[in-house]
Amino acid sequence: MIDLRKLTLEISLLRSGYRSGDFTPPEVIREIYRRIRERGDDHVWIHLRPESEAIALAESVADHLDLPLAGIPCAIKDNIDVAGLPTTAACPGFAFTPAESAAAVRILEEAGAIVLGKTNMDQFATGLVGTRTPHGACASIFHPDFISGGSSSGSAVAVAAGLASFSLGTDTAGSGRVPAAFNNLVGLKPTRGVISTSGVIPACRSLDCVSIFAHNIEDSERILDLLAREDHTDPYSRPFTDRPVFSRPFHFGVPLPDQLDFCGDDAAAELYAGAVSRLVDLGGLPASIDLSPFRDAANLLYGGPWVAERYAAVGKFIDGHKNECDPTVAGIIQSGAEISAAAAFSAIYKLEAIRQQVAPLWNGIDFLLLPTTPTIYRIDEVQQDPVRLNSNLGLYTNFVNLLDLSALAVPAGFRPDGLPLGVTFIAPAFADFELCLIARQFLGQLQSPAERRQRKTLERAGGRIELAVVGAHLTGLPLNHQLIDRGAIYIETIETSSDYALFDLAGFNPPRPGLVCMGENRGVSIETEIWSLSERAFGSFVAAVPPPMAIGNVRLRDGRRVKGFLCEEYATRGAVPISAYGGWRNFLDYKADNRPAVVASSPP
Repeated sequence: MIDLRKLTLEISLLRSGYRSGDFTPPEVIREIYRRIRERGDDHVWIHLRPESEAIALAESVADHLDLPLAGIPCAIKDNIDVAGLPTTAACPGFAFTPAESAAAVRILEEAGAIVLGKTNMDQFATGLVGTRTPHGACASIFHPDFISGGSSSGSAVAVAAGLASFSLGTDTAGSGRVPAAFNNLVGLKPTRGVISTSGVIPACRSLDCVSIFAHNIEDSERILDLLAREDHTDPYSRPFTDRPVFSRPFHFGVPLPDQLDFCGDDAAAELYAGAVSRLVDLGGLPASIDLSPFRDAANLLYGGPWVAERYAAVGKFIDGHKNECDPTVAGIIQSGAEISAAAAFSAIYKLEAIRQQVAPLWNGIDFLLLPTTPTIYRIDEVQQDPVRLNSNLGLYTNFVNLLDLSALAVPAGFRPDGLPLGVTFIAPAFADFELCLIARQFLGQLQSPAERRQRKTLERAGGRIELAVVGAHLTGLPLNHQLIDRGAIYIETIETSSDYALFDLAGFNPPRPGLVCMGENRGVSIETEIWSLSERAFGSFVAAVPPPMAIGNVRLRDGRRVKGFLCEEYATRGAVPISAYGGWRNFLDYKADNRPAVVASSPP
């Protein structure tokens, strides 16, 4: 029997458990509410859905487990509308109850996700600290004295504390990345306009993104793939356009040494250096880049007219309710009231000039690797110096949306005091899924061998597709990179059932075999490797398979059937049968030793 107290909430794990009957959606929801009660007043929730209501939602999807997110618990930042739950943006006087959910939330609900409630945040999404709220500051789950990061503070802590499988935040200047760093999460800030912001209280409407917090890359990618839909009710929505894949070996940018600032945090500097080394170990080629134009862009966000855009969103409300607002937030937003149209246009021209200056950089690198933040602060430190320390946290984040870039924040490890920090992969717009592929490899190397084994177990738990390969895609052979590049994970080496024949096909470069099903027990067992791919990666892989190859069902020695490479029979006419070698790698070894081919005992 499964001990739900120990249950982690990765989407694949829950989906597998629901399908196998190990536990049900209502049982998972009851366990989450037990955890919420056990944590006490952790300041995560501004409005938590009553447990009975959440259980009723779970019961309603229990018979619809074919839905992509059936029974998956999630949390929503309180500036994103959820039908029937108050939206306050962490300002009680601003509260209203929407009749309709935001476009992104509606997609999740239709997919079977269970929205547990609305989460705490820096008021009006103005801040990177998580302390600018009347509901009490959230803390990093790793130490109660340290900030959670903001503005999407409650959304991050809900996931990190095991109260939700994933959550939605927003990100204008880093609000979906900084809290990920301080809670050891993945924080995906998508390309602007890819996820609809219809139904989101704006901070800077032209820059805002709905962001995703999750335990792993796979869950982030799954949610992005679901939410990336054009929405004509959002004037800034745009369709997702796939970019060319990163080069192999990939090239990544790092700042010039004198441009790296960790605010005196030597442990943070060491973690960043370790992240760079891990990418090099993966075959990446680092290049030093001048960060100055990026910082020039960042300075425009709060030192330029984009503060006026915040005033356009909620300034009139603050003018009439200043005593109900956080003083720091009110001061920042109200300062936008005096910015002239001429100043706004001047800044727009300056930003466009910076974009032109930055554009050639991407011809030499695939992505930037930057610290997510230079350091982490205690809650009392931020309360005593709220503006300067907040500005420090945005050192590597503020420019991203201004320059129309995609970004993915991931864990980089822990300081000696046990507090986590992270790094961020940054690339041009629409590189979101490519960043996921690189980051998955990066995190795989960060894990210990035991964690990698556990990860492989999770990969087999569901939500991904297993693929059997028998030829040039095997580990170390010429086409294996086509799997690695798509984030595939090696699972095991095993043999097929004794139903198959293997042929050395003519005319292929690199050489490859053809696997043909001869019928039950009419062939031999052939060595194969099993790899796991995300559904999206599997689709792109299959689309690239050339004839006479095809992807079909391959039966394994243990009786399982998985997707795998098969060959159309016509291509084997005149080909050399090599089944007697037991596998393609054995055949290549024989050829390398200049031994004569063994063909007599092969099946026809």
